[in-house]
Amino acid sequence: MPDQNHVTVIARFTPAPDRAPQLRALLEGMIDPTRSEPGCRSYDLYTTESAAPDFVLLERYQDSAALKAHRTTAHYTAYRAQLSDLLAKPVEVCVLRPANVIG
Repeated sequence: MPDQNHVTVIARFTPAPDRAPQLRALLEGMIDPTRSEPGCRSYDLYTTESAAPDFVLLERYQDSAALKAHRTTAHYTAYRAQLSDLLAKPVEVCVLRPANVIG
C-alpha cells in the first residue's frame, strides 16, 4: 500500500554575503544526525546553479509526528540557533502532503 501519511519538506536558504561556506557547513552538519532519526525517510541537501547559489533541503518524514520530533532534537535546536546570522532572508519552508496517492 502506498505511503499516504508521509510528509515532505522543502526548505530554501539564501546565504548572507560571504556566509555561504559557513551556511553550507552548518547544513551539512545536519545530514547524518537527521538521517539517523527513526522517522526520517530522506534528508538531502542541494544547491542552486547560479552565481549566488541558495541551498535547498529536501526532507521526507514518515508522518507529521516524525517531523515534529525532528524539530525537537538537540541537533535541530542547535542549528536553528546559529542560522539567522548566516542568512540574507528568512528560510522559505514548504510542508507538503501527498495529493495523488492511489490507495
